[in-house]
Amino acid sequence: MSESVLNSLSGPVVLLGCGKMGSAMLEGWLKLGLPADKAVVLDPNLPAEAAAAFAAKGVSVNPAKDAIAAPSVLLLAVKPQVAPEALPAVAPLVKAGTLVVSVMAGRTIAFMGDIFGPDAAIVRSIPNTPAAIGRGVSVAVASPAVTTAQRDLTAALLGAIGIVEWIEDEALMDAATAVSGSGPAYAFLLAEVMAQAGAAAGLPADLSARIARATVAGAGALMDQSDLPAATLRQNVTSPGGTTAAALAVLMDEGRGFPLLMVEAVAAATRRGKELAG
Repeated sequence: MSESVLNSLSGPVVLLGCGKMGSAMLEGWLKLGLPADKAVVLDPNLPAEAAAAFAAKGVSVNPAKDAIAAPSVLLLAVKPQVAPEALPAVAPLVKAGTLVVSVMAGRTIAFMGDIFGPDAAIVRSIPNTPAAIGRGVSVAVASPAVTTAQRDLTAALLGAIGIVEWIEDEALMDAATAVSGSGPAYAFLLAEVMAQAGAAAGLPADLSARIARATVAGAGALMDQSDLPAATLRQNVTSPGGTTAAALAVLMDEGRGFPLLMVEAVAAATRRGKELAG
């Protein structure tokens, strides 16, 4: 379905910002069937080597804005701090029927509506960094003007870098960002502190780092391939009275353990997201 949606667009997909996330998406779209001549990149800071590589595939890189046909999609992948300057410059590209998709953290639908118009079809989304290997999670929310067909188009565009989950209340976006957007850092921290704990227990530091990293990665892969809830997978590893049970008794202590800390961490990230959004 993604391929048929992307290769049947009437207008181009214009990508504003082609950093790590933007380039990962563009590569994914091309693999899924978006014709290269329907892709337009607008990024004056794009390295010459990357620009040449995309141009060699047939992608239009930094054309004059008045030479761009009415886009089917304008995807915003610039850093949120440059949005107040960068978005008005491309606002004239948005025509009736153009879908605006944002992957900028913290920038609300209302913020974008002030620039592109109150009736613009806008989807706000936040992917996470595993998108770089096609294993991202994107949480998305749509403005009232977004049609069912445009939701399908958004799912195809974001599906090129992983899974897509929809929410209907934009107020939940900060909490979703705290879980999925920031979540990879929590997993990386787990591997980091496991390695440190192993070294403290007497393992050579390099060995501890290798096995901690591989263990976290392997557990994630197992969970991805299993239909069982995470709690069941945890229980399956835990023999009563065994070593894992002894460790979990510390980690799951109600007064100071990992569950309480995670609740506090996600709440802190959610609060910060609201502050950044103003």
